[in-house]
Amino acid sequence: MKILVVEDEPQLAQSIQQFITSEGHNCEVAVDLASALYLVDNLFDVIILDLNLPDGNGLEVVKKVKGGNMQTGVIILSARDSLENKIEGLELGADDYLTKPFQMAELNARLKSLVRRVHFKGEEKIVFNELEITPGELLVKINNVPLDLTKKEFDLLVYFIANKNRVLTKTGIGEHMSKDFMDYGFTDDLIYSHIKNLRKKLIKAGCDDYIKNVYGVGYKFTDA
Repeated sequence: MKILVVEDEPQLAQSIQQFITSEGHNCEVAVDLASALYLVDNLFDVIILDLNLPDGNGLEVVKKVKGGNMQTGVIILSARDSLENKIEGLELGADDYLTKPFQMAELNARLKSLVRRVHFKGEEKIVFNELEITPGELLVKINNVPLDLTKKEFDLLVYFIANKNRVLTKTGIGEHMSKDFMDYGFTDDLIYSHIKNLRKKLIKAGCDDYIKNVYGVGYKFTDA
């Protein structure tokens, strides 16, 4: 992947760049809004974007990317108390957000999930063993039989498959599920309820139980 990190904190920017590079991706860094707006034209797969930049608001980057119909995913980095900017960014078309402080492993999971979701949109079908998903139609089939899922359950299933064999924290799942600003603030109980309902529907339809509970951490989608 080709990734742009827009972050004015030198230590954090360097840490993110080193991690992304170690994962085998190309990474450039912009430390201010002017540099970011200039570099955006190079068409990155993903932009990791801090909103509070020394020379302006990072939301201008979101506007340029989404207004130009670029096939670029945007992950907003936000302080825990910046809900208003986070909501505005999502309304403008940002794809995800990550609350500071965060673990690099969580950022990596978000990156992979975002790229796969963008990639999935271009695929007619996603197939995983007996599961078949048609993203454009929000359709799930188990052994060729349609399965009725809510929009949240569908998104959750795609998120799990996009990150199969990876441990996903409850915090990460909650932030992914609440990326629609109207759903901000998913609790552990709500996450558990959605996963329980999804798992129940899948098993009842004849699907293997791929959603594994990782005690004290979160969940993993795997057939191992």
